[in-house]
Amino acid sequence: MREAFAARPPAWVAMYVYLPVAEISVNVFVILGMGTAVGFLSGLFGVGGGFLMTPLLMFIGVPPAVAVGTEANKIAASSISGVMAHWRRGNVDVKMGLVLLIGGFAGSTAGVFLFGLLRAIGQIDLVIRTAYVIFLGIIGGLMLTESVRTFLRRRRMPVGAKVKMHQHTWLHGLPFKIRFHKSRLYISAILPLAIGFLVGVLAALMGVGGGFIIVPAMIYLLGMPTSVVVGTSLFQILFVTANVTFLQALHNHTVDIVLGLFLVLGGVVGAQLGVSYGARLRGDWMRALLGTLVIAVGSKLLFDLVATPSELFTLAGAARGH
Repeated sequence: MREAFAARPPAWVAMYVYLPVAEISVNVFVILGMGTAVGFLSGLFGVGGGFLMTPLLMFIGVPPAVAVGTEANKIAASSISGVMAHWRRGNVDVKMGLVLLIGGFAGSTAGVFLFGLLRAIGQIDLVIRTAYVIFLGIIGGLMLTESVRTFLRRRRMPVGAKVKMHQHTWLHGLPFKIRFHKSRLYISAILPLAIGFLVGVLAALMGVGGGFIIVPAMIYLLGMPTSVVVGTSLFQILFVTANVTFLQALHNHTVDIVLGLFLVLGGVVGAQLGVSYGARLRGDWMRALLGTLVIAVGSKLLFDLVATPSELFTLAGAARGH
């Protein structure tokens, strides 16, 4: 009896569901677990989590184009939970979020149409994987380096001394300045508009919320207080990824609603847990942890990109055609 049970696991362990757009079957509990884990990181670090979830979906066999289109839907849903939690704590700079959002809408719209063009010429999978390797490597390295420098500088400075988070450059002399009372800033609107545009393009091409770029940019480039960065980041991510989801479904048909629903279920729960745990961590430790995660995921993608495949030929494409 015991041997028979060991050979055949319980039905709930092997519970699979078919994804109509991705055209594969996946284990329900694997998808739910991935959604919960990445949702936790979303609430903890103030990122959409797409930088981790999109590669994970590709690792389990979801086509890159479908992973990107569907993940934007999941990020939008999990960001709602995170934004509500930070809104109740008063950690959202709405004015800054709206300026970022204007750039984000423009960038995400342009990115979706670029996505469709690359898919039409058969280069979208390569572009997605290469973009992940480049951006995750650069951003993860910068975040980890800055976190180590901040930690070492904090140890050498006297107790009670303030750490300067950003430096004024020629960027802060740009025109069209706006006063952001919540963030205690008086800077050019061009800066957040440009950041929002870049994040919007990345959301469309890579299926990310862009938190791994927008969070350090708001801290080190704009000089925003860390206390409002996470909430404001999620506020912008919410609406940009909603726009990406709508446009990807309308123009490129790469949103798998079945996959998205399972990711959302896990993501919403995980985001609430992440927000509560995030309040217990210091800012420099949070950046160091996020930087380490970004580098780890980028390294795995780089290995998959350059490693010799186990099978040089595949009949998957032909099988789908019949």
